[in-house]
Amino acid sequence: MKKSAGIIFRTMVLLLLGIIIGVYISDNNLNNAGLGFSLGDNNKVSKALTLIKNSYVDSVNADSLEGIAVNNLLQNLDPHSVYLQPQRAQSINENLDGGFNGVGLEYQLLRDTLFITQVYAGGSAAAAGLIPGDKIISVNKKRFSGTHLTTKRVDKTLRGDAFTGISLGISAPGSEAIKTYRIKRGHVDLSSLDAAYMLGPATGYIKISKFASTTDADFRAALAKLKKQGLKKLVLDIRDNGGGYLNTATALADEFLKKDQLIVYTKGVHDERKDYFATDSGEFKEGKLAVLIDEYSASASEILAGALQDLDRAVIVGRRSFGKGLVQQQFPFGDGSAINLTVARYYTPSGRSIQKSYKGGIQSYHNEIADRMKKGELFSAQSNFDDSIFKRPSQYHTTKGRKVFSGGGIMPDIFVPADMAHNTPLIEELGEQQIFMAYVIDRQQPTLNKFASADDFIKQYGVNDGDVDKFILYASKTIKEMDSQELLISKPGIKTFLKAFAARFKWGDNVYFEVINSDDATVKKAIEAVK
Repeated sequence: MKKSAGIIFRTMVLLLLGIIIGVYISDNNLNNAGLGFSLGDNNKVSKALTLIKNSYVDSVNADSLEGIAVNNLLQNLDPHSVYLQPQRAQSINENLDGGFNGVGLEYQLLRDTLFITQVYAGGSAAAAGLIPGDKIISVNKKRFSGTHLTTKRVDKTLRGDAFTGISLGISAPGSEAIKTYRIKRGHVDLSSLDAAYMLGPATGYIKISKFASTTDADFRAALAKLKKQGLKKLVLDIRDNGGGYLNTATALADEFLKKDQLIVYTKGVHDERKDYFATDSGEFKEGKLAVLIDEYSASASEILAGALQDLDRAVIVGRRSFGKGLVQQQFPFGDGSAINLTVARYYTPSGRSIQKSYKGGIQSYHNEIADRMKKGELFSAQSNFDDSIFKRPSQYHTTKGRKVFSGGGIMPDIFVPADMAHNTPLIEELGEQQIFMAYVIDRQQPTLNKFASADDFIKQYGVNDGDVDKFILYASKTIKEMDSQELLISKPGIKTFLKAFAARFKWGDNVYFEVINSDDATVKKAIEAVK
């Protein structure tokens, strides 16, 4: 229902998703009988747990204890083999399978009241006529607002089995009157495309947030729409994309590659080599292509970027990717929990593995991106080559003979340093606290109603220093201490995000990214690269 911490402030969330989601073999419903044994066999681990449950001096939470034991076992293997509690497993699978059952809206909790911030097209909330800015005051004729709301409680209330009904008491923006809506829950589609629009007369932009079961179909639909608007060249943005299904990554690569070109291959001790080849069914095999990556582009994103780089099909723009070259398969338990177990490594067409080392342990592995920042890699292309991985001679080359590296992610063809004015600790905290959207709800709605269209808003709406001062005064009610120097550095980013979140509230994600990308150095470099 609700995006976890704002659409752009995903640093830790995306890192965790990259670790947990990784790249999946899509058949996650493996029958345990096919393993040759039962997951309930009485081995040492199960014996120890039985002893603890039956003989330990104090009572224990058996489910929690089992989860801890299994996860500790897995974490001694690699950073991506993990145990998932039932709710987490369900959430990941819903995210990758393209939807859930509910009413179809996003929200923000503000002053213990649920404010609608987005309504999904095709959902039951949209069909009922709900709009951003509406407040949910009551549910099933019982007071909802002001009852110590939490996101967990809200999600449990609004989600449910398809075709089940729910009664919502709604107060429209600027009104205290309550109107009752009787809504039936239904399937809510979760698109894996964040945005698709034209950057210029012939250049289109598509941003993909994950590699889900619907991604290739979503991409084809977006591409067809942009082709009607004159698309000849494409900027594909997979920054912050933590991965998803392996077969989705290969299907998307197939959109750009010629028949019989090798996309990727996988192999492991118990998994024979499997090659994935392009077919002749792709929809964009000829036009110029730029792919945007960053340090949070992981696994399935790296399969796509690695294939397009090795085969000289696209120019890769941005910063070195995460460095995850392992494939997981999900093994579900009867209670809804699951194990994500690494079953293979994947290799790009040139034969390189891009998995970074995890010999230093799990904590060191998780801190690797922070270490890149300390070394200056996020700000200087040259610092990439101070690392031993990139000093060594490489045996890997693209089809045109360009040298490429293994063992530490995908190195872009065009490096673009991180924009720290838009990614300061202050801006991250403002995003995590959801203050930008709160400000839109509380202060900007009347202003937005003055614009006839999104185009008018983009061209005419500006944020000046005085607007920033008003916003900071508003934010200071939540964030009590703000460093004056950091405020100065953050001002350009605050201006961009104030306009972008206002655009998203009124017109959705496409317009949000139009605003964000108008000031994005990586997008500008990509546009130059495909000219």
